[in-house]
Parts: sequence; structure tokens; C-alpha cells
Amino acid sequence: MDKETASVLKPQPTLSFLKGSEEAIKAKDGAPAEWESAAMIVRSQLSEAMNAKNVAFLLGAGASSFMTSGKQVGIPTMEPLAKGFAGTTGKRADRLFATATQRKILKTSLGLDLAAPEYSRNIELLMETLHCHRFALSRSIHSGGRHKLPLKTVNAVISKVQNFVLSRCTTGAFADGDDTVLTLYQDFYRKLVFRDRSLPRPWVFTTNYDTFNETAMDRLGLPYCNGFSGTVERRFNPAVFRYALAEQLDISSRKWTAVDGFVYLCKLHGSITWTEDEHGLFAIRETQVPDPTGQVMIYPTPAKQNSSLGSPYADLFREFQSRIVREQSVLFTLGFGFGDEHINNIIYQALTIPTFRLVVFASPTSGGEIAKLRALGDPRVWIIGGDLPGGGKAHYFDTFVHSLMPEPPGDRIDTAVRKVVEDMLGRTPPGGGKDDA
Repeated sequence: MDKETASVLKPQPTLSFLKGSEEAIKAKDGAPAEWESAAMIVRSQLSEAMNAKNVAFLLGAGASSFMTSGKQVGIPTMEPLAKGFAGTTGKRADRLFATATQRKILKTSLGLDLAAPEYSRNIELLMETLHCHRFALSRSIHSGGRHKLPLKTVNAVISKVQNFVLSRCTTGAFADGDDTVLTLYQDFYRKLVFRDRSLPRPWVFTTNYDTFNETAMDRLGLPYCNGFSGTVERRFNPAVFRYALAEQLDISSRKWTAVDGFVYLCKLHGSITWTEDEHGLFAIRETQVPDPTGQVMIYPTPAKQNSSLGSPYADLFREFQSRIVREQSVLFTLGFGFGDEHINNIIYQALTIPTFRLVVFASPTSGGEIAKLRALGDPRVWIIGGDLPGGGKAHYFDTFVHSLMPEPPGDRIDTAVRKVVEDMLGRTPPGGGKDDA
């Protein structure tokens, strides 16, 4: 293939910025706008949106996923997770994968084929099916007879799916010293915290179980509130979401001002470091390392919406709803595919508030719920996506952080100094080899 043919086949860089049904980046003479010029328009608009009175971010699985040179250095999204589990047959006593015997029992007794294409694409559908079978078998009058073995097998496979998801959140390149994803989160928070002191502190909501958010802020020295209080034993106490961190300016007159760089972090589906015990007034405890015997995280199941009604999830979802329905609120979604009905419902309710704005980073041709949002034609709904020069997608988390997220003047200096130090030390900036062959 010659270079001319290759250039024709390669996707041309295009940046789409839909405000309702109107494209905010106008093409000239029928040709797409130059990418950097289009990016400047997006940055300008995002700068205005991020200076709104109330700003919140919703980070989905895509934010923690990062492919470089064909290798996953973060945490796979749901579809690769499903393919990894459904396409692997475990050996005897395997904790992560269904064995050949278990697969055979499910197929012959229940007509459930783990190798079916739908389960290789959607691990949530697999868990939904397994839980439905468990519900029916456990209530069968034959649960102690001919349904005993199928029920035991279903329970075992459900446990293996849960262990598999947990293992993918705790092992991989990121756990072996690769800081690509962690550095990306650090860059995100470094830019996020520069807000006027007179404005409320930003909120970050996430459906992810990993600890990239907490580790990034710890390494940056940023104070944050995640709903837990205490030091030796950190317990979930929703009252701390009402607290603010302030510094005393004048001791004599007791003048206080909000501390720069403070962030509220709310993990809607729990975390790999949350456990549950019966000691103390508050049962949910935060540990420094995952405890596989007492996980509180919500795994992808049909009970997800019902689970969100219990503590601590009722408190977390109440915070999410409370924050985005406030006057002059903006919600940015990144790496989120709108696959969680309980979260979608809260966002749709917020759209009934005239001053609410929703900024979605997704492919402009996405289907499903994003297509429904696009079809509304509501100018308060922004959808940003497209292709990058040299490959990649404009709606990916790393593109937002490095190319589209407004950068404060002080941060530009920090970035320049960091680049000089890296060049002097002969280091390659994290992610610098992303597109290298």
C-alpha cells in the first residue's frame, strides 16, 4: 500500500462539538476545521463551563483504561472483561474462571452457554442471567434434589465472576510499576483544583472500584473528602460530606477561607478497599489494601439498582443527586457509557433544571442512551468526540486531560518546569510512547 492510499484510508482528524443539534465547530468551504483550531474552541467553551458555580465530574470505566502499543496498562472496560472471562476455561479449583465441568452443567441443566456471543460482550448480562437462575433455583421445591447441583454451580460461577473483576482491579501493569494511568489522573487533578476560592469545591463521582483517584491526590498532596472519617480505623460517615477544609487567615478576628485544592470524591459503586464489619456505629470501613473476604463494592448484577438503596450507597447516590440539581450546575461525563440505569435516571432528572448543563465526552455517532441525548436537540447537552491527528479518539480521558482540559497559567509553568527536568534527566514523559510501534 502506497503512502497516498494509506493517507486516504486513515481517519482524518475531526473534532465534533455538538450543542444540542448544532455543531459548534463550523467547517469552512466544506473542509473540516483544522484540529488545533477546533481544540481551541472546545477549550474556551470548557473553560467557561468549568467556572460554573457547581462543577461535578462522573468518571466511568473508560477513564481507568489505557492501551499503549496494543497493551492494556490500566483496567479493561466491561466488554474486554466479559471476553476475558467467557473465553477462558479454568482448571480444577480455579478461583477466577468456570471449569469445563461447571460450563457443562450450566449448559445441559439450564441451557446457559458461557461461550455465547452475548456473554462475551457484556459481563453484566452474564451476571444478570446467573442471578436470575439463582433466584429461581433457590426457591424451587427441588432445590435440595435435582436442582441442588445446578444451584451450587451457579453460586460458584457468580463467585468466580466477582473474583475475576476484583483481580482485574488489583493486578496488571499499573500494579507492577507502570504509572501511565496514575500520572494521567494526577494531571487531571492538578488542573482541576485551580478554581476561584469563592466557588464551591469540585466533586468527582466515579463508578470505578480502583484507587487511582485516591492515590493520585495523595501523591499530589491534595486534601480530599471521600465520606470516611478517622485515622486508625476509617469509617464511612456521610456527615463529613457536609464539612469543608478552611484555613484561618486572622486569629484575632477569626477570619477563614476555603483551602485551595480541596476535592470531594464519591465512589458510587464502592471500592476495592471497602469492607464491612459489625464493630462501631458505622459498619463500613476503609482499608489500605483490598480484603477479598469482605468486599462492599457493587458488582455488575441485576440487583445493582436495589443495592444502591442500602447504606452506604443510598448516601452516595443522594450526594450525587443533590450536587447536580443545584443551581448553575455542570456535569462532565468521561469514560461513562450511560449503561447504569440508576445513574441515568438521576441525570435525566437534572435535565429538568433549566440551569443544568451536561457535557458528554463520547463518539458523536454513539448509539444507545447517548443517541437519545443527542436526539433531544437540547443546547444544554454538549457531546464532544472525534478522531485525533495520528490516531486515537478525542473523547478519551487522556485526550481530555492533555489536549482539551483548560490549563491554568500557574499550571502551564509547572508543566514547563517538569518537562525541562525530564529532558535534563533523559526521561520520557509518562505516556510518551503511547503511539510508538
